[in-house]
Amino acid sequence: MPRSIRPDAVLVQAVIAGALSFAHLHDLANAAGQTGWKAWAYPISVDLLLVAAWRRLRADGPSRLAWCWFLVALVASLGANVATAGFLDLANPPAWLRFGVAGWPALAFLGGTLLAHTPGTRSPAETKAGDRVPVPPAPAAPAPELDPGPEPTPALPVADTAPAVPAALVDHARKVADDHHTRTGTRIDVDTLRARLGVPAALADAIAAQLT
Repeated sequence: MPRSIRPDAVLVQAVIAGALSFAHLHDLANAAGQTGWKAWAYPISVDLLLVAAWRRLRADGPSRLAWCWFLVALVASLGANVATAGFLDLANPPAWLRFGVAGWPALAFLGGTLLAHTPGTRSPAETKAGDRVPVPPAPAAPAPELDPGPEPTPALPVADTAPAVPAALVDHARKVADDHHTRTGTRIDVDTLRARLGVPAALADAIAAQLT
């Protein structure tokens, strides 16, 4: 079911005020010699600069740049309202009015460019809690050194006793060594001999010692 449209007094007042200000700016620009579409472009330019400055104030907080251009656009709008109320002879506009209207496009372009491309700054009091710079944690205290206790007693060296090698295994190892020498032209090493025979390292060393 569609919602009923309720008139908002503030919104109606804003539309009326905007339409009147728009018409006054158009009449002032037309009186200053800006006819046709150019007279309609002036109120659009003033209102856009006013809105851009207000949005900058809402987004980044109070700043001299935003307040400066907000006041410039407000003075231009308010001045047009006052000027068209009979304070100026619009049939014979003064030279300063023609000069101001003619120079407004460049001034509005400068203000809009600065508002759009100048980075905003916030004071420390305006910084939100979520935007605060995190403080690095304090370094942890070094852990106390533990007593390593008495040093272990070094183990006594064990006598190196070569394992007994069967004569048949020595003969087979000699054949493997001769075959390796025939194919490669080099003497077989202990690792290759152990891999070919499939024996433990200690037994392979004992066999290699008997082959020399």
